[in-house]
Amino acid sequence: MAEPSPPPPPTMSQNQNQNPSSAWPATHMTDVDVDALAHCTSYLTLQDVSNMAMTCKYLQKVAYSDSIWRRFFRESWPQQTPAFASPTSGVREAYLRRRTDLLQFKFSDPVVADFITDTKPVDHILLNEKHIIFSKGSVIQVIKIDDWLSGRDSVVTLSDHSARITCMRLFSLNETSLYRSEAQRKESVLVTSSSDHGIRLWWKGACRRCFTGHKGSVTALSDKLLGNGTGKVLASGGEDGTVRLWSLTSSGRRGQHALKATFYGHEKPIKLMSVAGHKTSILVTVTGDSKVRLWDAAAQSAVPSSSCVGMTSIPGPLINMKCHEQLLYLAAGSSVAVIDLRTMRKVLPYSIDEKLCSFDAIPSKSLFCVGSSNGRTMLYDIRRVKLPNSKAEPVTELDGGHIGPLTHLNMDPYKIVTGGRGRGDSHVNIWESNTGALVSSLTCDLEEASMDALAVNGCQIVTANTSHMENSGVLRYRDFSNASCPAVNSEGDHVSKFWNPQSYSDSD
Repeated sequence: MAEPSPPPPPTMSQNQNQNPSSAWPATHMTDVDVDALAHCTSYLTLQDVSNMAMTCKYLQKVAYSDSIWRRFFRESWPQQTPAFASPTSGVREAYLRRRTDLLQFKFSDPVVADFITDTKPVDHILLNEKHIIFSKGSVIQVIKIDDWLSGRDSVVTLSDHSARITCMRLFSLNETSLYRSEAQRKESVLVTSSSDHGIRLWWKGACRRCFTGHKGSVTALSDKLLGNGTGKVLASGGEDGTVRLWSLTSSGRRGQHALKATFYGHEKPIKLMSVAGHKTSILVTVTGDSKVRLWDAAAQSAVPSSSCVGMTSIPGPLINMKCHEQLLYLAAGSSVAVIDLRTMRKVLPYSIDEKLCSFDAIPSKSLFCVGSSNGRTMLYDIRRVKLPNSKAEPVTELDGGHIGPLTHLNMDPYKIVTGGRGRGDSHVNIWESNTGALVSSLTCDLEEASMDALAVNGCQIVTANTSHMENSGVLRYRDFSNASCPAVNSEGDHVSKFWNPQSYSDSD
């Protein structure tokens, strides 16, 4: 008897035949093992991992894995090992704590170097990862930091201006006509204004563009470029009270076709200019008597004054300003005002009852700081507002022993840096921005020295001091990026002091 034939193989339904993948269960990213996903992040940057952590709880767990942060720690500080605050803390916490400590200068062994100059004071100073740029009168000097620290020829002198430099700005090279390839994306150009009525754009140690048009000294440059995409423009303000817009993408060394617009309206020289945070076509300009005008570069018309879309003022001589989103923080005389740029109304006026000499703010944390003529430094929180126009009460006063006017003030999300200009007041104090606690004090060895300028960039700081008693000036550069020795005194306070730094001279 014949054996029964085997059953026919299973057949796919019509829908399955059209879509074979539906025969298998769906697989999601959350079905992948945490360790496997953590291994995949070896192809991601720190910013990528931070973005991943904000997508969902599961990927946040992956993003916080010790293996990921151990790699970031090793890449940032190859000679260091993570220090754990407690048995339950992970490598991520160790990474973030060390990074915060470095940004707050809580170490006693940074890279330190001195650059010796003459006694002529430094007027302006800029600092980025690769360069220290400073001006004295009409002359600009650029120090290539890596070459300087390695003992190679490091100083480039730029002397095309014929009168005092009034402002210096750094912009990305890819926002100019000099940009050629992706390899140049991280490079910067220097833009300077001068009392010789001109603006110059510098790159690779030479002047590449010259812009002229103001009928008098050029007194201010915008802190950012106006606009979006390829149509960005630089704004300048002059002693003639005009605002002029220049294209950095126009060709030609003399910039004949660079001037795009001229705005009229101010009656006195313009002192400061800033691009609004909420709209990149909006420019804020302020004169020395604290008269504010708002301009919309996108609303240019045949009548130049019609581009002015708002005006206001506060009493007293201008000190400083900062834009953040739709708000303008403006310090003048003995007061600080927070102005809504959409309505030009003062939403938070502050009366300080001190003659102000310096001002800076961290708007993202609702904090601002002021320095007074008698050396006081006060930290304020705009969320602690009582009555309009009432005397503002500081969160804390930063008592750092400064004498004379507190003229140097720098704030970032991690620290507040303060310095005076009085003779013999050459030290710099570092404070925690959240608490106002003193972190460290950085000193200068020149006798009876005064501080002319300072600049801060992350873990780097450079100060310019002059001592007529020693007939010398010095730029002191410190880099805490790879420091390893915490600075703690016997009372538990952080104090940093530096002895016998490597010394260099601009006459070498």
